[in-house]
Amino acid sequence: MLAFVPFDPVELVDVPEGIDVEYVDATESWPESAAECEFYVPSYRFARRVVEVLPDMPALRAVQTLTAGYEHVLPYLPDHVTLCNAAGVHDAATSELAVGLMIAAQRRLADLVRAQDRRAWDQRMSSSLADRRVLVIGAGNIGNAISRRLEGFECQITMVGRSGRSGVRAIGDLPRLLPEAEIVVLIVPLSEETAGLVDSWFLSQLPDGALVVNVARGPIVSTDDLLSELESGRLRAALDVTDPEPLPEGHRLWEAPGLLLTPHVGGASSAMWPRSHALVSRQLQRIGAGEPLLHVVRGSDHIATM
Repeated sequence: MLAFVPFDPVELVDVPEGIDVEYVDATESWPESAAECEFYVPSYRFARRVVEVLPDMPALRAVQTLTAGYEHVLPYLPDHVTLCNAAGVHDAATSELAVGLMIAAQRRLADLVRAQDRRAWDQRMSSSLADRRVLVIGAGNIGNAISRRLEGFECQITMVGRSGRSGVRAIGDLPRLLPEAEIVVLIVPLSEETAGLVDSWFLSQLPDGALVVNVARGPIVSTDDLLSELESGRLRAALDVTDPEPLPEGHRLWEAPGLLLTPHVGGASSAMWPRSHALVSRQLQRIGAGEPLLHVVRGSDHIATM
């Protein structure tokens, strides 16, 4: 069995006999051996090329993304191919960034950095993260990792999921929850149900001065509706993702007041690669042992070695 990975195969451990692993990054080159590849790990680098190659891999049986989101793969995924996502890989990195954005926005760190550039001593009061009512919309792995980290900051945390369960409120409860939320964190997958979730109605329910933090996907938030609230000065935002993305030069978001912006780097930290290598190693070990694959989001969870 031939597997393609976008990193040095030496990083993998205990690869079973009968599985050959090659370094391949479709953004750099594409080998003739692609016709024989059965297990493919696309590059983490965001480029359409890494998924456009899928229909041209006749032996392909499974794709393992290095991202938790996988909507970018589905349009190119052949019907018979299993898709696995990287659940768990980005919990640490993305939750760190989410909390970092909250602290930076609450404690005016961007303003203070600009003040340092001007050699200005700015001692104005800021808002704490402590005691804030935080609504985390998305109760999956990363949402729970964010919640665990926020507990140390003495926040009042409410988790929201697709359906209600112990410790998690249902998304249908948002009309009652939004008016009390001082910080809203978005960490839901992008789907037909979540696209445009944060629209003019959603934003209008938030109290004045509330902070919207998006570490999920850009289209979950209506950019125009958010801009209206930012430009009026009523709400604030911290965005790691935008719609469109990457954000083009001259877009109104670049100059929007009350906005802290990072360029989709939630998972891009040193924590990512050890976890990615471990996940791919486990998947190959499970294939070799005839065990079900982990984190299957479409297709069969069994991929026997050839």
